[in-house]
Amino acid sequence: MESLYHQTHKQVHEVQSYMGHLETSDKQSVHLVENEIQARIDRIFSNLERLEILSSKEPANKRQNAKLRVDQLKYDVQHLQTALRNFQHRRYIREQQEKQREELLARTFTANGTHKKILDVANMLGLSNTVMRLIEKRAFQDKYFMVGGMLVTCVVMFLVVQYLT
Repeated sequence: MESLYHQTHKQVHEVQSYMGHLETSDKQSVHLVENEIQARIDRIFSNLERLEILSSKEPANKRQNAKLRVDQLKYDVQHLQTALRNFQHRRYIREQQEKQREELLARTFTANGTHKKILDVANMLGLSNTVMRLIEKRAFQDKYFMVGGMLVTCVVMFLVVQYLT
């Protein structure tokens, strides 16, 4: 029982060190490291099952201590398993975000298509081309009025702050 316990304890520490390698590994080798960690965790769980059986066969005065040590190892391995799952989840989320970003960057956005659709809808509603040109001219002029109004507002605010404070 003691040798199996020490062997399992050593394996837990090895998995903890592999978890450190997981953070620094590149994209190609991260899957290999994850698989290696999962295989080691599975071996540790099988050792823990054997340790539970062996701890129940210990003499009564040593049984409580043996079960406590096995439970502590089990707790440590469960935390390692959870940490591995969290890392895999974060990696999956990161890959999805990168994929979505690439899809957005690959898209082409055209304003002309939208403008054509607006003209088509207006023609369906019965507005003539001259009315549409007047609306476009008015929208162009409104931009100047808006910019001018913003500038006048900024000048007034500056003068109010300058002379009233």
